[in-house]
Amino acid sequence: MTFPHDESGAVAGTLAGGPRRGRVRAGAGRGAPLPLLVPALVGLAFMVLPLIALLVRTPWHSLPDLLTSTEVWQALQLSLVCATAATAVSLVLGVPLAWLLARVEFPGRGLVRALVTLPLVLPPVVGGVALLMALGRNGVVGKWLDAWFGITLPFTTAGVVVAEAFVAMPFLVISVEGTLRAADPRYEEAASTLGASRFTAFRRVTLPLIAPGVAAGAVLAWARALGEFGATITFAGNFPGRTQTMPLAVYLALQNDLETAIALSLVLLTVSIAVLAGLRDRWMTAS
Repeated sequence: MTFPHDESGAVAGTLAGGPRRGRVRAGAGRGAPLPLLVPALVGLAFMVLPLIALLVRTPWHSLPDLLTSTEVWQALQLSLVCATAATAVSLVLGVPLAWLLARVEFPGRGLVRALVTLPLVLPPVVGGVALLMALGRNGVVGKWLDAWFGITLPFTTAGVVVAEAFVAMPFLVISVEGTLRAADPRYEEAASTLGASRFTAFRRVTLPLIAPGVAAGAVLAWARALGEFGATITFAGNFPGRTQTMPLAVYLALQNDLETAIALSLVLLTVSIAVLAGLRDRWMTAS
């Protein structure tokens, strides 16, 4: 039996086990129906228009002077240091927590997972109040930290790190847990049969396998920590040079100096775009 030239490749591909890679997907090229196209374009404009307005209103002529002021550099330096420290805390605590949720069966695991992800939907101000109740000078744990070790966290730079880690760590836990669930556990089992302890198998086998997921989670946690506002201002306050991070500086500048607020917002927007660009292979690859 013979086939026309333009169909033989498709038939051969089908007989070989599947359709040709180059075949046009079903539905591709069809026009979008108007009831879907109009709200889609309105939604796109709703998301993009504020960003365009920020770029349009940016005082480009005075931007270098605004970004080199002492107050801006203090806020930027503090933001970078605290976000990096919060990410380190999230890595030290979040990776083992993600492994526990992904690899260990125990009663109430679903509840634990829900509690871990709660800061994702919890209003940041509520998170700050909760941190005050727990770690404040008269908090459930904070009073003992103060009495026994002389450690006071609220309204300090360390308090900024704590607040940022509280809201950022769930991003890392979710990313790492998803990567662990996708990783083949047989590699760990093989290492165990060769005499490796469970911790050694995690350190020498599992961790290298999930390194891309850990890196992606760390980047997300860092970006979330850098942009944290509500929990930080509630738990750590807004003291220039000590607890005033970039989002807090934007809030303060918005009351008195609109151009400075726009310039600081542009810096945070640039960081956000850089994070998305760094994660494009993970989330933005076309299927």
